[in-house]
Amino acid sequence: MTTPSTTQGIDHVGLTVRDLSRTRDFFIRCLGWKQVGERPAYPAVFVSDGHVTLTLWEVKNQDNPVGFDRRTNIGLHHLAFRVATEQALTEIVERIAAWPDTTIEFAPEPLGQGPKRHAMVYEPGGIRLEFAYDPTAQSGARRGD
Repeated sequence: MTTPSTTQGIDHVGLTVRDLSRTRDFFIRCLGWKQVGERPAYPAVFVSDGHVTLTLWEVKNQDNPVGFDRRTNIGLHHLAFRVATEQALTEIVERIAAWPDTTIEFAPEPLGQGPKRHAMVYEPGGIRLEFAYDPTAQSGARRGD
């Protein structure tokens, strides 16, 4: 017997970032997201693409922040965003490649044997982001990775 799910998707994801304004600008100006709120005293800003909301908090110790290492730390390995078309995937990676202080880990490539394609990048604060296009998701089918 399976227990029915008591959750209904993701409400938001909170990320601690090195430089709040640089990461906010990356999401807004590079990716086209919108700022949907802020708490200047915290400091935090809230950004959204209309499907998911991210809470971005600025790290308190900016002089000596500890970066996440996906091979040795428990925590967020990466955050993955779905894109609607393969062309959109290519365009996003091109914009990110031209954005200051970003790193492209790998450009769009097949995930396993495909047909899903994905790219992995690091935003200016060092958080690892994946952008993925899955042509089978268009028909309602959804494959996990």
